[in-house]
Amino acid sequence: MAATAASAFFPVSSPSSNSSSSTATSVKASMGFKPKPVNGSGNLQVKANAQAPTKVNGTKVRLDPLKSDETTTVSAAPRTFYNQLPDWSVLLAAITTIFLAAEKQWTLLDWKPKRPDMLTDAFGLTDAFGIGKIVQDGLVFRQNFSIRSYEVGADKTTSIETFMNHLQETALNHVWTAGLLGDGFGATPEMSQRNLIWVVTKMHVLVDRYPAWGDVVKVDTWVAASGKNGMRRDWLIRDSKTGEVLTRATSVWVMMNKTTRKLSKMPDEVRAEIGPYFVKWAAIEDEDSRKLPKLDDDSADYVREGLTPRWSDLDVNQHVNNVKYIGWILESTPVSIMESHELAGMTLEYRRECGRDSVLQSLTAVSTDCTDDKPPDTGMECNHLLRLEEGPEIVRGRTNWRPKRARPIPAENA
Repeated sequence: MAATAASAFFPVSSPSSNSSSSTATSVKASMGFKPKPVNGSGNLQVKANAQAPTKVNGTKVRLDPLKSDETTTVSAAPRTFYNQLPDWSVLLAAITTIFLAAEKQWTLLDWKPKRPDMLTDAFGLTDAFGIGKIVQDGLVFRQNFSIRSYEVGADKTTSIETFMNHLQETALNHVWTAGLLGDGFGATPEMSQRNLIWVVTKMHVLVDRYPAWGDVVKVDTWVAASGKNGMRRDWLIRDSKTGEVLTRATSVWVMMNKTTRKLSKMPDEVRAEIGPYFVKWAAIEDEDSRKLPKLDDDSADYVREGLTPRWSDLDVNQHVNNVKYIGWILESTPVSIMESHELAGMTLEYRRECGRDSVLQSLTAVSTDCTDDKPPDTGMECNHLLRLEEGPEIVRGRTNWRPKRARPIPAENA
């Protein structure tokens, strides 16, 4: 039995193998190959003046000195399964080291903290995943955005819709990073239990300058109380390199029951969740408090009909995203204004939500004459109304426009 087991790992010569070797040698000779001589036992002939190894497969071999014209035979170490394997201990140690290092990095990169001041990453940098960070004692959320090529328009600058998308994204990421995100779209856990969601009722935006493709903007956002049942959210958008203020915005939000679609008071449990994050800072100190007029077919200068939402215009709460309303408002704005002016400010009042089967009309009244005989530096103001074809109002708005500025020529092209 021992001999049988040994033969499985240590091959031994047999008469059949010698016969096969002789046959193979004769075949090679017939094909023009000259075989090397071997002795009868199958061992190699080694010259005495050759440099022989002192070890073979880890086993010491003792050789006696020979004369230069003498030869000796050295049995080659048997090729076994075991001595052909790599050094598994070294490989296992390397794999263990890699896994331990990866686990340490993952622990440090676990960006979602139990406390806002724990937000950091393994390399001492912030915003490792592009989701943003909480600053100023956990009260302000900050996130950077790079202006993409598909976010710029005919003027080679970003659009107002892009700014509005940045505002919405930072608002949601603020709730998420603070650990207050429930099952709803921006809803807290207590809101989710009560089937409540946030809806915007007012938005006021002032734009000082629009960035271009490749620019990076830094967006700060924070929240405050607005009356007994509302919440105000403000934003400040700046150039990440220079710190120049590009846009300021403020908004008012209230709660609505997701099933009944009716407005709701703010429960005490929800107030306890978001109350610690309220601050009294304001992005816009002097808001436009003028009443927004109601337009009709007689008072409107331009009307665009047949506007319908697409499936992609709906958010997770199954109503049209508030950013889409801005595009519909601009549908009835005269092209002559948009060609010579840029949007400098906007005030919107959201009256009711819009569903996917709605058909809308966009109405615009120009408060300032925009005929060709007016000076090119004249600012413009327009009033807007977005309504259903049946008559109910969706959004009232006012936009302010300033003459477009000539963009500076790069130094290398000057």
